[in-house]
Amino acid sequence: MIIIGVENMHKYCFVFALGYLTVCQITRVYIFDYGQYSADFSGPMMIITQKITSLAFEIHDGMFRKNEDLTPSQRCLAVRRMPSLLEYLSYNCNFMGILAGPLCSYKDYITFIEGRSYQLQQSEANGKEDTKYEQTDPSPNIAVAQKLLICGLSLLFHMTITKTLPVEYNIDDNFRATASWPVRFFYLYVSLMAARPKYYFAWTLADAINNAAGFGFRGYDKNGVTHWDLISNLRIQQIEFSTSFKMFLDNWNIQTALWLKRVCYERATFSPTIQTFILSAIWHGVYPGYYLTFLTGVLMTLAARAIRNNIRHYFVESPAVKLCYDIITWMATQLAISYTVVPFVLLSVKPSFTFYSSCYFCLHIASILVLLVFPLKRTQKGSKKHESIQPVWSKKLEEENLLQKNSYSTTNNSFSQKQEITCRYQALKQ
Repeated sequence: MIIIGVENMHKYCFVFALGYLTVCQITRVYIFDYGQYSADFSGPMMIITQKITSLAFEIHDGMFRKNEDLTPSQRCLAVRRMPSLLEYLSYNCNFMGILAGPLCSYKDYITFIEGRSYQLQQSEANGKEDTKYEQTDPSPNIAVAQKLLICGLSLLFHMTITKTLPVEYNIDDNFRATASWPVRFFYLYVSLMAARPKYYFAWTLADAINNAAGFGFRGYDKNGVTHWDLISNLRIQQIEFSTSFKMFLDNWNIQTALWLKRVCYERATFSPTIQTFILSAIWHGVYPGYYLTFLTGVLMTLAARAIRNNIRHYFVESPAVKLCYDIITWMATQLAISYTVVPFVLLSVKPSFTFYSSCYFCLHIASILVLLVFPLKRTQKGSKKHESIQPVWSKKLEEENLLQKNSYSTTNNSFSQKQEITCRYQALKQ
């Protein structure tokens, strides 16, 4: 990063970190795994890869690109000075997120380390600052207890129910020969739903660890209630009741989705959706099942977007009709998600194609037909994706940002602290 300079560091860091991760993935899967248990060291390296590349892009945005060329989220996360070696290593290797993450931005981490994350000022609807809760010392105890309870329930579900509903049974010869189509699709849904609690356990535990250390505080609401979901990686209720492919993806592995958005989707010059899914597959590993899942995910995402853009507005006027629409789209979304991620679980090519061929590639064909029938509206990159956490900047704040572009400091700078507080509050408000 120091030798290359801020102009091109993001490109070199991206290629080197992702390439090194891929080499390690290949080594673990195809060289060191002799059919016995092989220690999976790739998880921590996947998280560090995200941190290295994210920071490189944030420094490039803050120290090289013009402020007016940045998106609102890029301005909010831009790093205006080169970190010291201690700050760099602390961000990448801190004990809270070294094993399972989740990813956090460099500015959020430094704000926490310097003790400024508990001094976020809130604003009322009229724009006046309310410092009623500014000096309150927030406690993570309740948030940690709740998340540990979710961990316990997820682990219990995984150790009892998941093993009785293996995903591999979807390609069992006897099951495919004897079960009716409704039964097969129902088992597909419940088996993939049963496979999710292990991820709920790991990500919620990682979130709880960060909260227990004091990291993850997002601020207070107008009633003074604390929010400890700054770096949360999932929203279980929204996942299980999602009514669109996008809604599922927006609430599943949230920090990784944000990383993909920031380093790829917002910066892609063509086909951002396709490039983002391919990058996600490369980052996950070298199993062929990952690529089958994410390439299928491209089709599903584009088809779901086309359907939503072309027909949804016909069903939102009447509450009763919208309820029926939501039920149907929930069923379709859950089935499409389950169909898409089977190769992600099976990993290999042969069982994955066995499953898809047993279904006659029905959803692949349906997605292609949808794309041929319905026009796909062109959307502005990054304008809608993850809008629930993208900060909104006022015109005045942008002007202040431009004036202070070259004098930003992450420590002992009252203006930059207020700027960062405003950015965080706007994200909370939205």
